[in-house]
Amino acid sequence: MSIARRVSDLVDRVIEEERITGAVVLVYQDGKPILEKAAGFADREAAVPARLDTIFRYASVTKPFVAVTALVMVDKGLLGLDDRVSDYLPWFRPKAPDGREAAITLRHLLTHTSGLIYDPALELLPEGQRMTLGLGNTDLSLEENFSRHNGIPLAFEPGTRWAYSFATDILGGVVAAAHGGTLEAAVVHHVAGPLDMVDSRFHVTDPQRLAVPYADHPQRPVRMPDPWVSGDEEAWRTVFSPARIFNPRAFQSGGAGMAGTAEDVMRLLEMLRSDGSSFLKPETAGAALSNQIGDVEGEPGYRFTFVGGLVVDPAAAMTALPKGAIQWGGVYGNTWFIDPAERLTVVSLTNNALEGCTGAYPEMLRAAVYDRS
Repeated sequence: MSIARRVSDLVDRVIEEERITGAVVLVYQDGKPILEKAAGFADREAAVPARLDTIFRYASVTKPFVAVTALVMVDKGLLGLDDRVSDYLPWFRPKAPDGREAAITLRHLLTHTSGLIYDPALELLPEGQRMTLGLGNTDLSLEENFSRHNGIPLAFEPGTRWAYSFATDILGGVVAAAHGGTLEAAVVHHVAGPLDMVDSRFHVTDPQRLAVPYADHPQRPVRMPDPWVSGDEEAWRTVFSPARIFNPRAFQSGGAGMAGTAEDVMRLLEMLRSDGSSFLKPETAGAALSNQIGDVEGEPGYRFTFVGGLVVDPAAAMTALPKGAIQWGGVYGNTWFIDPAERLTVVSLTNNALEGCTGAYPEMLRAAVYDRS
């Protein structure tokens, strides 16, 4: 059975089981589509079907868009990987654990080795100290929100550890400052415009095509309330606000704030897989998909590139992906991976938080691609 048939059958099954409400799944090999499938509902209650051009909230799928924007600007000589963040954002000066001002660089932000972390406690601080970590609604600017971190020590000295974080929000601030204007303007100018992406923005280009988000529930996914708090205060916790994408006062979150289509994500990833496609320098595109943290461990079985997790030990990572594949996702229900050896790129956008990203479905999808049941 072909890859396309296995993946198509899987998508049909998870839709029928109501594990997933709506999805767009793209599988490309050698730069050509072998599967482009839309299934289920963009809006279940209104019986609006998902289509190939359905717009989804990207959540952390925003990160590679902003990372690539920064890399394009590095290629153009507008930024340097070892530039200090404070040179562009003088208001952002968090302290290292020993109390010194931390020397955070763009390289640290891109690789999540900055000492910043996604700490649920930051969203539980008293009013006036509380920070929004990219998914919750807010009327604060980037500076108003994250300057509050100046009074909170970093989790570790920059460069010494890896921890997934809101670093890409700060990177977005650097990109906007260096470009002049908004982060969206920088992303459109340097990446989305040149790659003919018409929908990947920090606002919704066509509300009629926007998928309704659904939250996990033991029986069946439920239409996501606003706000929706996933997890608990003792462990992993995230505040979702579906309305945030419509709030022009909310800071443009480089780590979680975009919406767009699966096709736009595929364009971005295929450009990277194709050695930059004359868009990025080949060495820059290569660096974007290679280990950038040395022997520092990321998630178990992974190291980290400039855009996602690099599989170095499939068994430790508990994944069907082979060694050398790069993958990541977004908590609104999205997952993607690139397999350079097989010249394969897979994008799955769903409207199911968290199942489409951190539930069983992403690994089911990878197993279907590689015929590993």
